[in-house]
Amino acid sequence: MSNTTPPVRSAPAFRWASLRDWVLIPPIILILIIGHVLTGNFLSWDILKIPIEQSTQIGILVLAEALILIIGRMDLSLESVFGLAPAVAVWAVVGATMTGTGGFLNGEFALLAGLLVGLAAGALNALMIVKFRLNGFIVTLGMLTALRGLQTFLTGGASLYQLPKQFQALAQFGFLGMSLSFWVFVLTALVLVLMMRFTRLGRSLYAIGGNADAARAAGIRVDAIVAGVLAAAGLLAALAGILYTAQYASVGQTQGSGYIFTVFAACVIGGVSLNGGRGSVFGALTGILLLKFIDQLLRSLQVPGTVIELITGTFILVALIISRIASGKPQD
Repeated sequence: MSNTTPPVRSAPAFRWASLRDWVLIPPIILILIIGHVLTGNFLSWDILKIPIEQSTQIGILVLAEALILIIGRMDLSLESVFGLAPAVAVWAVVGATMTGTGGFLNGEFALLAGLLVGLAAGALNALMIVKFRLNGFIVTLGMLTALRGLQTFLTGGASLYQLPKQFQALAQFGFLGMSLSFWVFVLTALVLVLMMRFTRLGRSLYAIGGNADAARAAGIRVDAIVAGVLAAAGLLAALAGILYTAQYASVGQTQGSGYIFTVFAACVIGGVSLNGGRGSVFGALTGILLLKFIDQLLRSLQVPGTVIELITGTFILVALIISRIASGKPQD
């Protein structure tokens, strides 16, 4: 009978990468504490509600871009869809005074028309990228410019203020003191977080972003899923734009212009890799919340706009360094 004892297994080494999704929570808490110390009321709900509400529509864009980045693609045109979709809906129902066009659609179809514009834009991106194998960066850059030009043409370069009653109804809806945009944002985020974490489709997205050829060899329908993600992202961008237009009671020529830079920054500092296969929806959401809390703090301190840009850019770089240390891998 052997008296040897089984070898004692050492505890597995702690993996910093397991905390990647939560790495921006400490900076967010730090910003809240600093804000309260400097202003005395930053932690009051009346103040906190402002950046949270401001995160909703652009946060939906962040959700869409995070999915695209995870599968190893990118879409620069989401900001133009954000502006064009509600512009088409309003133009088709109410018309544009400066151009004397539009006004041919019944108001009951206004919201549907806007959503279909986003879906069509995403599907067109998918057609060119997946079917014709064109470079996604160039395709979506061209779409960004083309869609913005189409919006300017339809509206005559003017803002449209006379909204269909369906948009006004969206603006009036609220629950527990929060806007419809907030609840749509929360529900969308929850669905996507659960999908990415617990479903086969979510695992397929990571597999495609990690190695598309290996995913295809494993039986994953890579092209169909990539096309579906691009189309769904366009739909989400249109939804975000419609909610934004309803909240601010107008749609302008430049609506959404420049948003894509903030969207990419939120995704990257939230741990989403530009090369695909890494990151999470939750991490991207903490990225946009961090940026909005920083912006609100600086505005509460009455910092000039140009200085806000400098500080925000610097903070993004610092957050990237923190994310790099926590992940243990280069931020590609």
